[in-house]
Amino acid sequence: MELRQLKYFLRVAETLNFSVAARELFITQSTLSQQILNLEHELDQQLFERNSHEVLLTEAGQMLVPLARECIYDADTLLQRVQELKQMLTGELNIGVTFSFSSMIAETMADFLKKYPKVKLNVCYASMTDLINKLQRHELDLVLAFKPTEQNAHIESLELFDNRLAAIVSDHHSLAQKKSVTLQELEKYCLVLPAIGMQARNAFEQLIADTDCHFRIKAEISYVSLLFKLVHQTCYVTILAESTVVNEPGLRAIPIDAPSNHMQGCILTLKDAYQKPSAREFIQMLSQSTAILHNTTLADM
Repeated sequence: MELRQLKYFLRVAETLNFSVAARELFITQSTLSQQILNLEHELDQQLFERNSHEVLLTEAGQMLVPLARECIYDADTLLQRVQELKQMLTGELNIGVTFSFSSMIAETMADFLKKYPKVKLNVCYASMTDLINKLQRHELDLVLAFKPTEQNAHIESLELFDNRLAAIVSDHHSLAQKKSVTLQELEKYCLVLPAIGMQARNAFEQLIADTDCHFRIKAEISYVSLLFKLVHQTCYVTILAESTVVNEPGLRAIPIDAPSNHMQGCILTLKDAYQKPSAREFIQMLSQSTAILHNTTLADM
């Protein structure tokens, strides 16, 4: 059995499509099919059910998926630890970022790439649920997000700063000069909100759960950049974490004055897992970045 075969198997298991998997692996479909057949013969188990319409995992295939992931992870860890002996940072660093943190990570990325040119950064923007799943599958080394409301025994949280939900408006909006805004005041305005499932939206729903407030929601959008454009060009208000507009000119964050309006920006990592030197260095640089220090200052105000 070869690691290559396990990687091929996982790609087919994830796509359930031999032609798509072959393209992603940059090999021919016939080569992929033959390698899967070789693996099945060696294990003496059929891993996939194939017909003209679909590809499905067999019971043996389903059992092999987590074992194959763990085997590949252990092999990669071995290589990384050997590389550490060279006392140099190399390889790839896979970072997950929720949309609310997109403007905060750029400074650290630029500084890190300048200091460690031999490390390739792969940054994935996705929902919290998707990022946690990727982290647990060892597809990500760390995730920058707000602390999850539900505890996960497999995830560790390193708190970076405290934050609040805020009404995000343009510099010319009537709310722009206010130091805070209540939920009752927000009822007067038209809102464009992050889509259900995004962290800021989940936090907002929790904040208003025990109130009788009724809001005029004009749109729900899963892309923060589009929310920003709408707020820039209209009198609409969006609700995001205060930190989201760091380094965003023309926008103001007005903290919402409400009980339990508290969020923690965190680095999430897999508990008891090997941590790459590049991940440790990136976390250290991020914790000392201007964006993080700025948000720490905001929390103290």
